[in-house]
Amino acid sequence: MRGGDDRRLLAAYPLPRPLLLEVFAAMNLAFLAVDVSLAHTANFFRDPLEWVPVLASAVCTLALALGLFAFRPFHAGAGRWLGLGVGCLAVGVGVAGVVLHLESQFFQALTLRSLVYSAPFAAPLAYAGLGLLVLLNRMVPPESAEWGWWVVFMALGGFVGNLALSLTDHAQNGFFNPLEWVPVIASAIAVAFFAVAMTAPRSRPFLIALVVVLLLQATTGILGFVLHLLHLFRAGIAPRDRLLYGAPPFAPLLFTDLALLGGLGVWDLVHKRVLGAEASPGA
Repeated sequence: MRGGDDRRLLAAYPLPRPLLLEVFAAMNLAFLAVDVSLAHTANFFRDPLEWVPVLASAVCTLALALGLFAFRPFHAGAGRWLGLGVGCLAVGVGVAGVVLHLESQFFQALTLRSLVYSAPFAAPLAYAGLGLLVLLNRMVPPESAEWGWWVVFMALGGFVGNLALSLTDHAQNGFFNPLEWVPVIASAIAVAFFAVAMTAPRSRPFLIALVVVLLLQATTGILGFVLHLLHLFRAGIAPRDRLLYGAPPFAPLLFTDLALLGGLGVWDLVHKRVLGAEASPGA
């Protein structure tokens, strides 16, 4: 894309949403390196393969940062090919991680108990989802309505995964605290609303309801983070042990993260007058 095309793109996007999506993917890949390191430290990286997602996160983050700063625009030319490589690598790591996590117990016992108490099978899908977002940013024209719909669809997939994680993680202690049902209910509401959104409703009341759902997800993530953090400092057990073996403090922030992603897709569709516009009487 040449300079004239860049200027037209910036005119259409006061804050370029493709750029925000790229930054979103890069920051999340960087954070996954920290999150996965904490998770795999619990068994002291017993399997050398557990280092793969950590190294992949570092490589993907650096590559995306290089694309953002060294290749202008990042979604054309060398920046495009770099992004395609990052996307394919992240998707491959995510799919392989799901298989390896399920293989740890589930494929051996094939029971609900083995699914709940084995390594969280849906967690590696975060890599696949972020990789698909990077691929989306390279393969779908940002000025098209399809770009926004794909972002909404990816947010829907994230909320489905979040629902599965909320159920399996909290089922490990039998939902001992009734508050543990809150993320399950919140993520189920998000799945329902974003599934309806994919049918392309144009009414403004639905858009307002969708924004309220996004605010609910963001609030659930922040409150969950605070509650998990408070759990680290309960008396009797060292904070380090609680960090490694207790409630993961960063897990609830996935709600806030997905709210930002969903909000980006909704913002794009509203900007293009695809979502939130009143349907015509004859429609």
